[in-house]
Parts: sequence; structure tokens; C-alpha cells
Amino acid sequence: MGGPVDRRGFLIASTSTLAAAVAQWITAEPALAVSGRGGEVGAEAADLFDTRLDALRHLDDTVGAGEVYDAGVLEIRLITGLLKNASYTETTGRRLFAAGAEASRLAGSCAYDAGRHAAERHFIACLRASASAKDPTLGAVTLAFWANLRYNADDPQGALHLIDGALADRRKISSPRVMAMLHARAARAHSKAGHPTLAWWQVDAAFDAYSRADVPEADLPSMYWINHGELHQVAASSALTLGEHHRALENFQAAVTHEDPYDTAREARGAVIYQARQAEAHLALGDVDSALDIGHQVIDAMGGIDSARTTGTLADLRGQLTGHRHIRAVADFLDYAA
Repeated sequence: MGGPVDRRGFLIASTSTLAAAVAQWITAEPALAVSGRGGEVGAEAADLFDTRLDALRHLDDTVGAGEVYDAGVLEIRLITGLLKNASYTETTGRRLFAAGAEASRLAGSCAYDAGRHAAERHFIACLRASASAKDPTLGAVTLAFWANLRYNADDPQGALHLIDGALADRRKISSPRVMAMLHARAARAHSKAGHPTLAWWQVDAAFDAYSRADVPEADLPSMYWINHGELHQVAASSALTLGEHHRALENFQAAVTHEDPYDTAREARGAVIYQARQAEAHLALGDVDSALDIGHQVIDAMGGIDSARTTGTLADLRGQLTGHRHIRAVADFLDYAA
């Protein structure tokens, strides 16, 4: 499910567009009160949007990006309609812009996961809305998700530019989990760029930032998925990209055995991606049997997961196994996974 991934096709924003978007975010003026038009909306409306968006975040974990993308676009339309046609106080207006930013961020990440090339347009809209909301933490979250798209589309330098923009005034970022995510994304970008020393420095910085995090409710509820297990998965993926395969396997194992583990039941889509990468590490070390065993687990787990990224990760594993087709078990797997 999910179809093929045209990684380069996601890059609809030029380098100058990236720079302009970050600059506009840093310098934008926050929203003001609006009166004299339509009905007045208050905090109740903002509360309802927050509740709906929280539900969509968790639905994305379970039902897949395709359906949640459509729901996220609907939320954007509802929020935009109120911002254009209703009256509201400055506080309510900023909360509505924050809700609009999160809806756009969610639509962007779901678009990317579903293989839709509209992802960057949503991220640009999200960044502008977060500036109007006067919420630098939300803007930093957007830049972290956007960076993920860029380095996976073979533009690690563009990803690092976005992360540098997010960290330009790190004192304004209120969430240790967001700081941990930014450093984790920087680690992946440096690994893609072939910078091992910088990549591992960023991994250490991610764990250090997370050490200051409180429970998600007291940190940032939308970052509930950032934990030790997630950071070990990032470290493992970085090691795999850098060719440090033993180190990758150590971190893949730590991700699920740590007392604060990666939640494979809740994060089924991510678990499939990380399992496929684990199989790649075994294959690189010459352990074809372990790679095939995990490969079959990946295919079994993929049933019902609508994600172009999981499909693309499996395709990468199949491509690496092709050189071993002379082994009967590999040939059978490649035919089964076709």
C-alpha cells in the first residue's frame, strides 16, 4: 500500500524559497484582534479545534496518512473561514492561528507520508500561521518536520538550513522535546551529508535535551511520541547511513528494550520503517538469514498501513537483497515482496 515514492518530486520549494520562508517567520508580526465583522468567536472554538487536532494526530498513528490528510485539509478550511469572516480577541485570534498552523503541519506530514507533493505548500502555510500565532515553538516543530522531508529527498543541506533557522533563537523554544527532535533531525541530515562527527554530536545533544523533558502533558502534548526509544531509532538510522552497522544494530535493540521504549504498537508505521532499516544493517554485515527474517516481519506488519514511506523503505531493502538472488530463500522473498 502507499505506492512508490518519488523523493525528489517532493522538493517544490527552491533554496531561495526556504530562506525566504524562514526569514518571514522570524520577522512576521503576530495577529491582532479583529472586530466589526461576522459573529464573535471565543475560547470555546479554539478549545474545540485543539481537541479535534489532538484526535487527528492519534488517528494518524492508527488509520494512516491518507484519510487524516483529508481531515486535516478540512480543518484548515474551517479555521481559515473563521479567521477571515469572524470577530475575535487578540488571544483567541492567536489561538486560531496556532490551530491553523498545526492543521497545516499535520496535513503537510500526512501529504508527505501518503506520497502527495503538496507537503511543502502546507509547511509554508504552517510557518506563516505559527508566526501570526506568536508561537515560535510551533514554528520550530514545523521546520523539524519540513527538514525530515528535505533530507529524505536528498537535500541534507536544505534540511540543515531549516533546522538552523529553528535554532537561531533557541531560548524561545519552550519544549525540551521539540529541542530533542530538532537535534535528532539535524543528526539525520548530517548523516545523509556524510558528516559523522557532527551527526553524533547532534545525537548526544538530542538525548541531553530530552533529559530535561517532563511528561508530555507538561511539555508539549503533540510531542508525546518523542522518547528515549525514538531517539535510539534516530541514532540507529544515522549509524546505518554512515555505514556503522554494528552501532546501528545496538541502537535498534536499545530502542525497544529501554525502560522508555519505542512504542511499536502505537507507532506501527514507524516500526515498519525501522525494522526494514534493521534488516539492511544485518544484510550489510553478511547476515542474510536475519535480514530475511526481519524482512518477512516487515511485510506481515505492512498489511493495512497506507504509507508511501513504508513502501519506499521496503523497496530499498529489496534493492539491496537483489545482489543475493542466487540464494533460494532470497529469491523467494523477492518474489513474495514484489
